[in-house]
Amino acid sequence: MDHEPPAVPRMRDGVLIFSKTNAFRHVEQIPHAVAVIGSLAEAQGRGVVATENAAIFRPDLLARFRIIVLASSTGDAYTPAQRAAFRAWIERGGRIVALHAAGDSSHVWPFYLQQLIGARFIGHPGGADHIQPAEVSLTQPQHPIVRGVQLPWRPLDEWYSFDRVPAPRNATVIATIDERSYRPDPRQVMGAVHPIAWISKVGRGQVFYTALGHTPESYDDANHRRIIANALRWAGRR
Repeated sequence: MDHEPPAVPRMRDGVLIFSKTNAFRHVEQIPHAVAVIGSLAEAQGRGVVATENAAIFRPDLLARFRIIVLASSTGDAYTPAQRAAFRAWIERGGRIVALHAAGDSSHVWPFYLQQLIGARFIGHPGGADHIQPAEVSLTQPQHPIVRGVQLPWRPLDEWYSFDRVPAPRNATVIATIDERSYRPDPRQVMGAVHPIAWISKVGRGQVFYTALGHTPESYDDANHRRIIANALRWAGRR
């Protein structure tokens, strides 16, 4: 666990890109993802801090950020005090953009799974079927996060399955994949609604999560980049 925070410049409404991994690490993907996310945030005029030091989750430091991007962060990364600061920050109105493996993280922290993500990761295809193309559908095509996404879209990715569709009273699914368009593990079939992107509310804060983003190349996909840029813009609005 981290106890001494990194240096954080004075800023307001900045973007924190957090990619600490205490479980599986996407070794090739994370550096490229962080660079792409940082460039997209800077293009919107936002200050950016990228770190893997969880000691940054301290009330006075988190107050400098409007958005936290969880860039495939995994494992139990936070001390109890850091968890409390993180939770208080989002419940007071912070915004989260959580990508790919951030949906398979912090399994020992019920708040993270049940409220921040809203569903439990149960697996993805393995072996020769590890990375496959699949048909993406937009269930909320007018939502600002998917505005401009070009269809049809069959990206190559590692397709996550979850134990449930996030509860509609708290979450809105904005994109799904068609299980008929790829070969899911039979134990991980979700049926007619297989979500890969949704938004949810946590207190006065909001979360966007997408399971997209396993490979470095996925961050060069025009649609995926547009979604990330849109999500940053959506999260940064007042």
